[in-house]
Amino acid sequence: MNKMGTNENTCRRKSIRMPSYDYSFPGGYFITICTHKELDKFGKIIEGKMILNKIGEIVYKFWFEIPKHFSEVGLDEFVVMPNHIHGIIFIKDNCRGEVSSSHLNKGGETPPLHTLGKTIAYYKYQTTIVINKMRNKPGIPFWQRNYYERIIRNEDELN
Repeated sequence: MNKMGTNENTCRRKSIRMPSYDYSFPGGYFITICTHKELDKFGKIIEGKMILNKIGEIVYKFWFEIPKHFSEVGLDEFVVMPNHIHGIIFIKDNCRGEVSSSHLNKGGETPPLHTLGKTIAYYKYQTTIVINKMRNKPGIPFWQRNYYERIIRNEDELN
């Protein structure tokens, strides 16, 4: 307990990210995002094939919208399972090195680098808004907090 009578261990979540890794760095990332409480919300597997329901279709559609909002993001394989998604995201050259005037914001400053976390946060936020509106459940958690990622280090890992 600290001076305020709260347990600091319950207030701070341990990060599952690599502490010294820069997630704005160009490269590939294998992502897994689970539903809140890992409940099946996207459809069912029937005879070995994933059959998406309306929520699964929303999750699927919004994944492919990501590059329209973030030009420095590319997508590769993606699959929706009953209670989670798997996908591969590539962060492209994130304006590293010399910055041209076209990369400056209106104040003449270099904009912050795009990160993997920003991409995932955007995706989860957008899908949650649409899904909760459809279900008439505003403010209800839809996704599990956080996400899992594996940095793709070489061509063999990508394959």
